[in-house]
Amino acid sequence: MKTYTYIDNSNLFIEGRRVSAVDKGMAPNIYDAMNHRILDFDWEISYRDLHDFLCGQNRSEIGGAKLWGSPPPGDTFWNHVERQGFEKTVFDKNFQGKEKKVDVAIAHAITKDAYTVVDKDNDEIALVAGDKDFEPVVSDLVSEGYKVQVVFWDHAAKELRDAASEFLSLNQYLSVIGKYKNS
Repeated sequence: MKTYTYIDNSNLFIEGRRVSAVDKGMAPNIYDAMNHRILDFDWEISYRDLHDFLCGQNRSEIGGAKLWGSPPPGDTFWNHVERQGFEKTVFDKNFQGKEKKVDVAIAHAITKDAYTVVDKDNDEIALVAGDKDFEPVVSDLVSEGYKVQVVFWDHAAKELRDAASEFLSLNQYLSVIGKYKNS
């Protein structure tokens, strides 16, 4: 079995910082952290550990590990991500500083790969995102017989979790896929 992994980097990163803030007691719950924009700026994703966790030998053979996002200052970040085993796609933010195109690009890549390279009888698609915008794609692929696992924090959209073949919460793996700058 191969696993084809698709990651919304900004969504994973920002929401991970919110989960870490709740874990550290900076907010009483995730909804308070979202409403008051509370983030733990000391928590960062370890892309090597994320890759090992999502695509490691214990899971299956890697069909693909693709990651989308917007560029932070400097090119070294995306070069690092690529060295950790991810195929990257980077989109510039719009004039308001908002990330655009990422969800559509991920949905397009999942759909294209599903119908061209994924063996629906033997392979798995892993979507690392929590937006309900992905629900139609996930629902469609599951109804077509594909195994689609959604991997995200506990507060992923209920519609997306329900549409998936399986949901894996990252909350219990906060320290496995992340690290703290000041530790």
